[in-house]
Amino acid sequence: MAKIAIVTGVSYPRSIGTAVCRRLAEQGLDIFFTYWQAGETWPDQFKEEIAEKGVRCVGMEADLEESDASDAILQEVQLQLGVPAILINCAAFSENGDYEKFDAFQLDRHYAVNMRSVFLLCTGFAKLFKELKPDSWGSIVNLTSGQSQGPMPDELAYIATKGAITAFTQSLAVDLASIGINVNAVNPGPTDSTWMTDEIRQHLLPKFPMGRIGEPDDAARLICFLVGEDGYWVTGQELHSEGGFIRR
Repeated sequence: MAKIAIVTGVSYPRSIGTAVCRRLAEQGLDIFFTYWQAGETWPDQFKEEIAEKGVRCVGMEADLEESDASDAILQEVQLQLGVPAILINCAAFSENGDYEKFDAFQLDRHYAVNMRSVFLLCTGFAKLFKELKPDSWGSIVNLTSGQSQGPMPDELAYIATKGAITAFTQSLAVDLASIGINVNAVNPGPTDSTWMTDEIRQHLLPKFPMGRIGEPDDAARLICFLVGEDGYWVTGQELHSEGGFIRR
């Protein structure tokens, strides 16, 4: 039976989560993806696209700001597909704000999506895996944004919450190694997915010594390696897939 992968943050055709789903489906994995405010037609179109690759595919709209979102996701994937063996946390909330705009409301919104939902999905997934262990190893990949590589001014709430994912990943990896789950974080660097304008592209391009801006599939290739057989021995790491991006 095919392994089942949960992928969050699949709300747009050019998201990293979308690229991950496509690559995993090509490798024969069944896909359970989550999205939020994706439009009326996109989720069904994407489900059809993935199903055409010969695997099962289910989508679920999930507001990760809700405290029970992680439980609902894990319950639904079991109901629709079975016990998942792979979890990839791509969803994130980002809103610019310097110290003058920093307040409890902004911080709480970032915390709910970038920390609470990720942490609860990871631990809930692990408990489910241990209890109903599929006939395989398990994998978790959490996306960061390179907070350990240097400052990101005017994004205080975002960098604080995304930066916490690295520390959580490193410690969780030790806890879950004994039950057969490897846990890693991936920093995709600036990626031309859903947020870049031409002005941003012109500003960023000279900072990529490899001559182009990162694409969603660049991160997807690394993520699929980490959750595959060849990447199983890698755990507790934050890997940077950003084409030598220069921050200065």
